[in-house]
Amino acid sequence: MNLVHKVYAYVTHGKRLLVFNHVDFPQEAPQVPGGTCLEKENPDDAVLREAWEETGLDNLRLEAFLGEIDFIGHEANTIYRRRFYHLICEDAPAQRWQHYEEDPSDGSTEPILFELYWVDLPNDVPNLAPGHDAFLPLLLARLQRHQEDS
Repeated sequence: MNLVHKVYAYVTHGKRLLVFNHVDFPQEAPQVPGGTCLEKENPDDAVLREAWEETGLDNLRLEAFLGEIDFIGHEANTIYRRRFYHLICEDAPAQRWQHYEEDPSDGSTEPILFELYWVDLPNDVPNLAPGHDAFLPLLLARLQRHQEDS
């Protein structure tokens, strides 16, 4: 069995979550930033790298590790060990923008264009790609506790 380590970022700004669409593949469901860990790369470092590569945002702070889940993908004999994190965008970002991922982990040599945008939590989150919503309830609970403590 092939094990691939993946990281995913729930990037928030206030009560908003960052999601994106593939511009050239509009049939794909919205996603949260994420990707494959490099060999021997610490997952905490990988999530920050992947979030920057896919969004262009460079003032992101790792707030918390939320959890891990195994996902069986399309490829035979492959398990994706997915680690989910909460990252906070400390800048005042645009509501919507496009960004090219220059180093896609899918083996493509061409940059991939993403349309990134913020959605209000919890009500405006679209149906995400399979498994990308796995730790949204935990994220929402953490944000609620933080708001109550403030």
